[in-house]
Amino acid sequence: MNSVFFDPALGDDERRNLLYQGQLFVYTATPGAKQLVAFAREMVEEAFQGRDPELAQHEMPVEEYAALLTDLKPRFIHHPSSKQYIQQILTDVGCDPELTYFDVPRMRTSTSENYLTSGIAYAFHPHRDTWYSAPMCQINWWLPIYPILPSNAMAFHPGYWNRPVKNGSRNYNYAEWNRTSRVEAAKHIKTDTREQPKPEEPMELDPQLRLLPAPGGMILFAGAQMHSSVPNDSGRTRFSIDFRTVHFGDVLDRKGAPNFDSECTGTTMRDYLRVADLAHLPEDVCLSYESGTPLVGSEAVETLVGAA
Repeated sequence: MNSVFFDPALGDDERRNLLYQGQLFVYTATPGAKQLVAFAREMVEEAFQGRDPELAQHEMPVEEYAALLTDLKPRFIHHPSSKQYIQQILTDVGCDPELTYFDVPRMRTSTSENYLTSGIAYAFHPHRDTWYSAPMCQINWWLPIYPILPSNAMAFHPGYWNRPVKNGSRNYNYAEWNRTSRVEAAKHIKTDTREQPKPEEPMELDPQLRLLPAPGGMILFAGAQMHSSVPNDSGRTRFSIDFRTVHFGDVLDRKGAPNFDSECTGTTMRDYLRVADLAHLPEDVCLSYESGTPLVGSEAVETLVGAA
């Protein structure tokens, strides 16, 4: 059973253990999260030049909107302040800065009424991040920049926590994706033809859970958690930020959520930076993750083999 913990008084070790079991956490905005959201809003509002960012899609040609995001999002991702605010957030919630590693924060947009759902504003189908070469010890952190609604939030599908899904992860390699597909995001405006891991069988998306923290409030979940972008019919574009962490001890010990259905190769491990000093994970550790993570349980393996 998946539970939701709100502002729990738990240490990071216990929190990670619960996340690896499929539990969800929600935190009220910390000082670092408030600063990150304020910084993101400043960049967004400057980019939209007086337009309401949540409503600008109704005034702009989609090609112009996509071009704006193509400039805005990388500037936010790579700005030194973005990393500094993430470092503070992780310290705020009790992560050990010598053992916790994070990747750069991404700014996400979910436009309404299918205005722009591909490329630079890709609307994610149900998926686990572990289908995309993420390690099983990855923790996802997600926070809204502006208020969100049930009709433009993110959905979790808890019935699939320990239920394998036939998917295309066996064809995915992170290094190859970065080499050939990520750089082409801005070209995909009307449709997105890049091959990504997707479910290859019908899914039952209900029951689902939609959590609605205030701006700067954070949702934490395991990278193995099944989640998706809600089809946005709110009339407003959702702006959010997400980033990911791993704990060095868990990386070395291969500790994390169980792998029921992820068959990708390659690894995202080289993306992570140590909170204390922005150092990368050792290369030998990254190399050890290149071949992927074995599936657990013969039943899971049989399910995938039979569905291939």
